[in-house]
Amino acid sequence: MDKREIDGKIAVITGAAGGMGQFIAEQLAAQGAVIAAIDRDKERLAICIEELKGKGYRASAYPADISDAAAVENVITAVESELGPIDILINGAGVLRPGPIDKYDKTDWDVSFAGNVSGVFHVSQSVSRHMIERKRGSIVTISSNAGHMPRMGMAAYGASKAAATMFTKCLGLELAQHNIRCNVISPGSTDTKMLRQLWEDEQDAEGTINGQPEAYRVGIPLKKIGTPKDISEAVLFFVSDQSSHITMYDMVIDGGATLGV
Repeated sequence: MDKREIDGKIAVITGAAGGMGQFIAEQLAAQGAVIAAIDRDKERLAICIEELKGKGYRASAYPADISDAAAVENVITAVESELGPIDILINGAGVLRPGPIDKYDKTDWDVSFAGNVSGVFHVSQSVSRHMIERKRGSIVTISSNAGHMPRMGMAAYGASKAAATMFTKCLGLELAQHNIRCNVISPGSTDTKMLRQLWEDEQDAEGTINGQPEAYRVGIPLKKIGTPKDISEAVLFFVSDQSSHITMYDMVIDGGATLGV
């Protein structure tokens, strides 16, 4: 990829205060993008922005809860006014609250859908309105392979991610006439804080790789946990000219864990 394809472009990234979102922000910044980082964790977001600036990257913090439509609209308006026209949107924020369905708390269900679905809708809608005026843009939603395959204890997460995936495809269909591409990346088990919160110790990594028959999980055929770099490389592809004729595509990056389904 030619660095000039991204250099100077304004990139909005949600969930940028940690995990995959933070890594994606850094990778885009390294290619010259101007980062507008959104996260509800104001303190952690400030730390991440300082780290990016310390490396010579251009980045600004925009703390906001993306489940709040009004807050999102205010933030996107501020980004357009202060940084310039938004070229790239990465829907990177995510919520994982596992638990069995018969005992699942309604609050956890509501929070899961507020963050994983409504948040994607709010930010995508606000950003796309500006992109439509300019007839250009690239939107990438970080979903999950849990939206492809049933998982025990993951009903809210899987259902909300499946909804985010289909929303992004519908968005891509509607925005194609405006030269705006919308694609999805569906990671599997990736070495982030979100994954490690499911583990009791490092031995659980072996269980993830080798599979768990009692939970109907086949494991990872490539025999390794994914890394944030694996995901960020796909993001760079989708926002570059290399994918200029690709939209509404869902790229599953899980080492074969969902067997291509």
